This record gives sequence, structure tokens and C-alpha cells, in this order.
Amino acid sequence: MRIPGRPAVLLASAAVLAALGGCTVQPTDADGKRGLPVQAQAPGGPGAGPARPAPAATPTRPAVAPAAPAPRVLWSRGDSGPRVRELQARLRQVGWLPVGPTGSYGELTERAVRGFQGKRGLPRTGAADAVTWQRLVAMTRPPGPSDLYPMAGRPAAAPDPRCLTGRVLCIDKTSRTLRWMVDGRTLSTMAVRFGAQYTPTREGVFRVYWKSRHHVSTLYDSPMPYAMFFSGGQAVHYSYDFAARGYAGGSHGCVNVRDETAIAQLFAQVRVGDKVVVSR
Repeated sequence: MRIPGRPAVLLASAAVLAALGGCTVQPTDADGKRGLPVQAQAPGGPGAGPARPAPAATPTRPAVAPAAPAPRVLWSRGDSGPRVRELQARLRQVGWLPVGPTGSYGELTERAVRGFQGKRGLPRTGAADAVTWQRLVAMTRPPGPSDLYPMAGRPAAAPDPRCLTGRVLCIDKTSRTLRWMVDGRTLSTMAVRFGAQYTPTREGVFRVYWKSRHHVSTLYDSPMPYAMFFSGGQAVHYSYDFAARGYAGGSHGCVNVRDETAIAQLFAQVRVGDKVVVSR
């Protein structure tokens, strides 16, 4: 026997079963087309587990540029010669070297180069490298004879053999120069004058036995700043007369210096007991 309306009941039951069966709604893409079911879009295909996160990217280190090579050193402490003398003359032009050129690269030159380098942002090595030299040349003019040899155009004479050891005030009457030397190295050189005909400066080997910064001669009532006595009343000292008149005058036997800055620095370095050699 047929039951009226059975096909309609069957259709309704099928719709209910489909809803309870959990059928997945297919998403629609941006173009309105049907895409894959959600489960089917998981990596690994249907039945695969949850998606795994992608591995983190390994950070890359930035490339390090190779360090620039250090500039070539042209001259450094212990060197000597005409090019060192030119270096010193140029340093003197820009106010970094207070004494005249000696041709020997000593402590004062090293200190001057270090100061020049630091002022201009260069490595403070104290050695005259190619970069330092180029910067100095750009700031100065070529030195003339009076710059290279400030003692009235005379180069300092070769030091007496007795000056080559220890701490020595090496004084040469022929070239009219004083070298301040330590263990054979010339640290500074300056122009000097000597006693007049009837009050000559004694020659020989002596020792500094007394230093007097503000000395005044009791015999001649004249100032003798930075006096370093080496033989009786004879001393190396600054002379206002020498600074004013040059070699037109003479001393009463002392060794006169006319560069006050130079002798002030010399006075600070010389010790009682240091050797004095006066030769011609």
C-alpha cells in the first residue's frame, strides 16, 4: 500500500541528514568561483595535521670592509738628515716647534708632530707619515736657508766627539751654536755668542754646578735669566742685549742665547751635573 506524500518525506529527511553530516561549505574566491574545501587547503593535502610555521630566516651578517692600510712612515724618532730639517722648519712655521731645526728627529720633534696630528684629527703617532707630511706641506711654504739654519744662515757644526755620550751642552765657537744632546742625539740647537776679546769664554769640558732662573750679575749689575753656571762666573744664559743687537756686541765671558723660548725649555731640561763642552 502506498503512503501518500512519501516522496516529500524522503526528500525532507535527506536534507536533514545532509545538514547533520557536517558538509563543508566551499569558500568563494575573489572572482566568485568555488574553491577547494577548507580542509583540502591545508599543507600536505587532506588528512594532514595542522600547518607548521615556516622556519625563521637565518640573519645574514653585513659584509665588513677591509681596514685601510696605515700611511707609510717617512721619518720618526731617531732619524736625521736634511728632510728631517725641512720637516722641523715647516713645523716651526705653524707654531708647533719652538726651537730651530736641528736635522735630528728627537723628543721635541716627536711631540710637535703629535700635536699637529691631533689638532687635525689624524692618529697621534708622533711619526711623520705620508698623510701628515702632505697636510703640513699644504699649510706651509718651502723653507729658505734662514728657516733651515736660523743661526745667521750657518748650519750647526758636527758635534765634538766629547759630546756624544751622556747629557751635554755642546757649544761650538766656530759655528756659534749650542746643541743640547743626550746620548749622541741632538734635541735642540740655538744660536749663541761668546765673550769679547778681553773676556773670552773658556774652552774645555766642564759641569753645570748651579742654576739660577732670575739671576742678576753682582759684578756688572745686569740680568742673566736662565743662568746655568759651568766655570766660575761664566754661564749659559739669556741675553737681552744679544736679542736686540745680535753679534754687534759680546759678553763678559758667558755664552749668550737670544731665543728666550728656546733657553727656557733648555733650562727646564738641564740638570746640575750635566756636562758642558766648549770647543772651536
